[in-house]
Amino acid sequence: MAVAVLHGIGNQQEDFSDIFSEELVKRFSQNLKPYLPVPETEIIIQPIYWGSVFNESENEMWKKLSFAAELDFAKLRHFVIHFFGDAIAYQPSAYQNPNYIKVHEVYAKGLKKLGEKAGSDAPLFVVAHSLGSVITSNYFYDLQYIPDRIPETVKQNIAETPLENGDTLAGFYSLGSPLALWSLRYADFDVPIHVPSPNLERYYPGLKDGKWVNMYDKDDVFGYPLKPLNHAYDKAVSCDIELNCGNIITSWTPLSHMHYFTTNDIINKIGDQLADIWKQVNLKKN
Repeated sequence: MAVAVLHGIGNQQEDFSDIFSEELVKRFSQNLKPYLPVPETEIIIQPIYWGSVFNESENEMWKKLSFAAELDFAKLRHFVIHFFGDAIAYQPSAYQNPNYIKVHEVYAKGLKKLGEKAGSDAPLFVVAHSLGSVITSNYFYDLQYIPDRIPETVKQNIAETPLENGDTLAGFYSLGSPLALWSLRYADFDVPIHVPSPNLERYYPGLKDGKWVNMYDKDDVFGYPLKPLNHAYDKAVSCDIELNCGNIITSWTPLSHMHYFTTNDIINKIGDQLADIWKQVNLKKN
């Protein structure tokens, strides 16, 4: 099982997914102990750290602005620069925004690493938080709908393997996703990606549990349900799940947006579903 994990907006660090990945492997393995002596070897997790594209320039901008003027709420402003800077800088453009391309280059390199570790035709699952879910939607939209318009520098990082071409995309878990807001850029809220991939049947015929699961906290002002957007999203997204993220202080505030990766309910739901799909794929073979 190949799992890509993407972080959201904000000043993220390269180790953003370490705790989440560790807990996800534990939950996945608990489900498979009756079937395997070492079940943790059956899941490969690859973090995709796209924040590296923006962090340096955002920090540099903050230094210049804060040095040139005495600004109130310095810590809040620094937070806002990282929080909204990512979203503004990433915006796709008719003129091929270089930041959009750089982020997709990082994505392609991450999937390449994942394919090398898990296998070039392993079932692919993506867990993406916040803006990471928008990036995932855009990345697979380009693969599924407009492959001829993918920039050359991105194509150079995509080998002709089923996983890297998105053909084995079996599941998508969007956490605290602002995709509903992004859809305002398009008439009738745009067209969603296909989950699972239309080509998955070639590699895993009969795989039934692959789906797009969208999870959000009602107190999170950046995360929204997706099924109500239009008929296409209603069909594409298997379910919108409302849950509670964060601790006793943050769970009832917009700060819940920052706590999806540490919410046990999310870890358990994803781990259980991945284990169920592993059983479908492997026990059926045997």
